[in-house]
Amino acid sequence: MTWIERTVTRDGVRLSCRDWGGSGTPVVLLHGLAGHAGEWDAAAEHLRGDHRVVALDQRGHGESERRPADVSRAACVADVVEVCERLGLERPVLVGQSLGGHTAMLTAAAHPALVRGLVLVDAGAAAGDPDTPREIGEWLDSWPLPFPSPAAAREFLGSEAWAAGLEERADGWYPRFERSVMVETISENPTRDWWPEWRRVECPALLVIGEKGFVGPEESDRMLELAGPDMAAVCVPGAAHDVHLDRPDALHALLSGFLAGLG
Repeated sequence: MTWIERTVTRDGVRLSCRDWGGSGTPVVLLHGLAGHAGEWDAAAEHLRGDHRVVALDQRGHGESERRPADVSRAACVADVVEVCERLGLERPVLVGQSLGGHTAMLTAAAHPALVRGLVLVDAGAAAGDPDTPREIGEWLDSWPLPFPSPAAAREFLGSEAWAAGLEERADGWYPRFERSVMVETISENPTRDWWPEWRRVECPALLVIGEKGFVGPEESDRMLELAGPDMAAVCVPGAAHDVHLDRPDALHALLSGFLAGLG
């Protein structure tokens, strides 16, 4: 795997990107809450032969600014726009999982001339559960930190990719984010629904949901109903919320097909 770290600073906030190079239609990959750009390494390897691929550590995550003052939805959208402009990513396709998909959707809605296509991976437009911030905090509190080794982290987290997002310190392995920042980052989603933004999406879109994921049939059906003719939805059998990690083969094929269809 070969990528170059690019750093973009917007309003004093450092944003770190994995630039995989390549040519063709740019693709920007956005991870979910408490994730990191490295979750997309396999997808980037798959796509880079035909596309310019960049994976962003969103603010508060990974190698980006760990304690940004502003973690609003608007700030995350502005980050995507700035990264695209600074790295010369002209009319990219945005691919986002979970909260990253939500960011991608809002970016496409607010900047229709910027985005060529949109892929939402187990992400939707309905209001989040009001209990989500509390549940996220309790989940993070349950982590037995520090992990004594990456192997122990993999066993607890159930994911190689999640364990790869940790950093080593003198006494063990820790996440590359702050608990309080994660809770604050997700706190805006349950305050309202996001159907007005979804209605403003003009570009071709693909919704990929996991059979055991968070986006249910009612939400996906409404998204199809409200979308234009260039929107499709696919359910990936056996996948949970992390479709890109549970069934990467299926997602990679869907991404290739969607990108080929854009011409």
